[in-house]
Amino acid sequence: MEYMRILVAITGASGLEYGRRLVEVLGKKANVVVSSGAEKVAEAEGTKLPKADYGEFDFSCPYASGSNPPDAMIVAPCSLKTLGEIANGVGNSLIARAAEVCLKERRCLILVLRETPYSLITIKNMERITLAGGVILPANPGFYGKPKKVEDLIDFVVARVLDHAGVKHRLSKRWKE
Repeated sequence: MEYMRILVAITGASGLEYGRRLVEVLGKKANVVVSSGAEKVAEAEGTKLPKADYGEFDFSCPYASGSNPPDAMIVAPCSLKTLGEIANGVGNSLIARAAEVCLKERRCLILVLRETPYSLITIKNMERITLAGGVILPANPGFYGKPKKVEDLIDFVVARVLDHAGVKHRLSKRWKE
């Protein structure tokens, strides 16, 4: 993996394992911010969250400024609340502000939605993100790699995220490999 500055935000949606695994794979390339909602979900799911580098409201983080944006930002999992805040320019947290910076500076922004089904409001918010240059990447694992355990399904989604962020990896089997 080439050196990139990647901000990984973990928000309060089920599926925290996607964010945890992403941080594990990225290692030192990842800077992490965890929402208070994610902390509550972690308790309910029994997931151990990675250590946060920045607080949810730490606007002194370099990535809160367009003069020092990350190369990529990944919100995994992305709650529908966070999707709505980003789609509507509500920069009331570091996560929403850094995402807005990525969009305005034309940097890679990937939102990993796990929730389903989608309401029309959610679909419109996803459309706004897409039109603004972000990537909506639902946590939908493929089965052609013949997964043997849950971790294989998680790695499939994390691999797709890394592909879109431009990070080389060998996490999962590719189609026809």
